[in-house]
Amino acid sequence: NTIDKHFAKIKVFKRATANGSNKALNLESYIPQNSPEITVSTARAMFKEQQDALIALGDRYGVQPRFLVALWGMTSEFGEQKGNFPILSVTASNAYSGNKEQFYIDEFIAALKILDTNQVQYEQLIGSSTGAMGHMQLMPSQYLAYAQDGNGDGVKDIWNNQFDAFATAASMLKESGWKNDETWGRQVSSINPISSQLVGAEHTETFNEWQELGVRRYNGNDLPKRDDMQVSLLMPDGENGRQYLVYNNFRLLQAWSVKEHFLLTVTYLSERIQNPPIN
Repeated sequence: NTIDKHFAKIKVFKRATANGSNKALNLESYIPQNSPEITVSTARAMFKEQQDALIALGDRYGVQPRFLVALWGMTSEFGEQKGNFPILSVTASNAYSGNKEQFYIDEFIAALKILDTNQVQYEQLIGSSTGAMGHMQLMPSQYLAYAQDGNGDGVKDIWNNQFDAFATAASMLKESGWKNDETWGRQVSSINPISSQLVGAEHTETFNEWQELGVRRYNGNDLPKRDDMQVSLLMPDGENGRQYLVYNNFRLLQAWSVKEHFLLTVTYLSERIQNPPIN
């Protein structure tokens, strides 16, 4: 069976740790460092080059393609940094190290199930030192649940075909509740101090409630007068840093990372892809 066939190939990776770097950067320096102008111009060029296919894919899955291209740029540098570690070894090593142990046990089992389908060979099942795979850096469990054939060739290859990877990511977002008639959020300002207990993606209020608490549009104007959306206030750099109201679509991007600095750089890049419009 699958375990017997591949077990001898599993090795403990010293460098397979899911910690990542914890440099204390604020958004003012984090965004230009992680999405510099070269990344913006590359994202716009990639979007323009594949615009028709991207728009068709976005329409099929109900996810604005600028978010897919922004995620592509931020997760794998447009496919340049996909990682080539064997996923069984990476997930086993991370589980063994006790770092997010249950998470990595589940991902190891998901990786075995992928091999069990015989659609992906052991040698193809590669990714980063955190276990994320392919153009869009998806975890084995995400591939297992949402893998799509984005270009119609009968194969679901998120490693070598960016459209399969885009379609898989879009399918995951759509199934999780993505709304393509909404955006991700907006930068705001506040005229009153806001209690830290109200800040963070897990706490929500309506626009009207945030208005009462003293939150305003970034230019100081009133927020939209509506109470049909549950939105969250983020202050990643504390009350003296940038403030954002974020919507449900933003929360769904946490499937890639819960780090607010990273996600706000993804959304920044998505805005730069959209504005000015690409002809």
